[in-house]
Order: sequence, then structure tokens, then C-alpha cells
Amino acid sequence: MSGHSHWAGIKHKKEAADQKRGQVFSKLLAAVSAAARTEPSPDFNPRLRTAIEKAREAAVPNDKIEQAVKRAHEASAAIEELTFEAYGPGGAAILIEATSDNRNRTVQEIKKILDEEGAKWAESGSVRWAFSAEGGSASGGEHINTANRWKAKFPQELNAEDKTKLQTLVQKLEGQPDVQKVFTNVFL
Repeated sequence: MSGHSHWAGIKHKKEAADQKRGQVFSKLLAAVSAAARTEPSPDFNPRLRTAIEKAREAAVPNDKIEQAVKRAHEASAAIEELTFEAYGPGGAAILIEATSDNRNRTVQEIKKILDEEGAKWAESGSVRWAFSAEGGSASGGEHINTANRWKAKFPQELNAEDKTKLQTLVQKLEGQPDVQKVFTNVFL
């Protein structure tokens, strides 16, 4: 059988797995870099310690973690933590946490995904009221607070069609490399 080799099949599977692993590594290393901006020592920075633990659980090489910490501490102004707000299908409230070295690029990429999926960009503060911050207090502006998680104050029910559209939107947003976590006021 011409063109069919065992190695070719393995090669294609490995390429796909490596690409997925690379995306996970990128997100985890961005989280490590963001956490290391203020204090590069995990002994004095619990947020950094948690980010490093998550990276190690995902088998990120130690040298890559150390490079991310060093790079973040040296160029701490370059990496920004952002929180964006949007309304999804059925009026679902959405909070998007991201880390980026280029705010404009990240905003445009997220807006494009929202537009493609029929969601709407919201101004800062117009969605955040529907959530409470667990693990810290909410801060103003577009900067992430110290909370590890946002919890919906007023959970919303959606019909099956809108729920499916929202799940697709959340998957696409979480697939974007700069996006760390997406929170909605709908239980998916």
C-alpha cells in the first residue's frame, strides 16, 4: 500500500498532541509570568507558587518555568493582566480573564471571537456587578483582582439552543492563547 506507513500515522498524531500541549504550556507560562511580576520568589508570592505548581502538574519543564519568572521580573511592565466583559447568547453575562504583552492585539482577538459567535462586548463595570469575587476584593478598571474565581450572584437559566451557543463561545475564548479563564452566570 503506497503512501501508508506506520511512522506517518504516528508523526501526525504526535504533531497534534504536541500542538495542544504547546498551547497549554503557553497559557501556564503566561500565568507564571503574570504572577512573578510583583515578587519573583514563590516563597513570598502564593499566587506564583500556585501557578508554578499548576505548570509542574502539566509537565512544563523547570527551565521554562524559571525563564518565565526571570523574564517577567525583568520586564514586569510588559505583561498585563486584563479582565474583559461581554454579553453572550440569551443575555448571559461573561467575564474573561487574560494575560497579555499586547493589550490591543488581545482586545481585537477577543472582540472578533465575540462577534463571530453573536456575543457583544460590554464596557467595564457593566457585567461585573453580576459576579462576586471569591478569594479577594474586586478592583476597578480592567485589571484582574486578587480573586482566583468569580461567582455568579444571580445565576441565569438559558434555553437549550442558547446554552449550546454559549458553550461554543466559551470553548473558542478559552482556546485563545491569552485567555486564562472565562466565567459566566450560567451553569454549563
